[in-house]
Amino acid sequence: MKIQELEIYTPRLEAQTKFYSEILELDVIAKTNTSTSFQIGESILKLVQREKFTPYHYAINIPANQESEGLEWLKERVEILKYENLTIQYFDFWNAYAMYFYDEDRNIVELIARKNMENNSNQPFDKNSLLEICEIGIPTSDIDEEYRILKNVTGIPIHSGNLERFCAIGDDNGLFIAINKEIKKEWFPTKDIPFSSDFIIKFIEKGDEFIFEYKEEKLKALANNV
Repeated sequence: MKIQELEIYTPRLEAQTKFYSEILELDVIAKTNTSTSFQIGESILKLVQREKFTPYHYAINIPANQESEGLEWLKERVEILKYENLTIQYFDFWNAYAMYFYDEDRNIVELIARKNMENNSNQPFDKNSLLEICEIGIPTSDIDEEYRILKNVTGIPIHSGNLERFCAIGDDNGLFIAINKEIKKEWFPTKDIPFSSDFIIKFIEKGDEFIFEYKEEKLKALANNV
């Protein structure tokens, strides 16, 4: 799955725009009174002003060989969220290294270097090393239902996990991270409460384009082959 655009909500559009444009130095590609869009590698992050808000958890792929360089780049800009006093977390089941930080809305943002991907880089780490949005969290009370909706429309496979507690749906380029919030009641690594936050996502799966909305804890296809 290739995520083309992720649209999330913020009650603090000005502060978030400043964070992403000045702290992370992302390019602003569109801006209105109610939204700002940023280029993150091959993806777009769109922030939309809305007072009704709960935090998100999403991730960005970085080159497979640059977790240390990515950490140093981040440490110059944000406070790293640690787990057991470690700044980089290793996931053996994905063969990947990840690091975490908050944005201005206390969304948990993750940079992840996946060793199985052929995307090594010998360039100095900077904003251009943020390759693509690769994950969006979907806390839900019914993983099976969310997967059924995705599977029926897109044919997308399960990458890892199961339909009971934690299920990563998609592939290394793009994943829906579906968790049963009644069982898994904390986000790693912060122990923050996982909320079923509304979002809109545009992605490509097996050459077809789709738009899905997650609203009031339910996925819905808005369009496909657009």
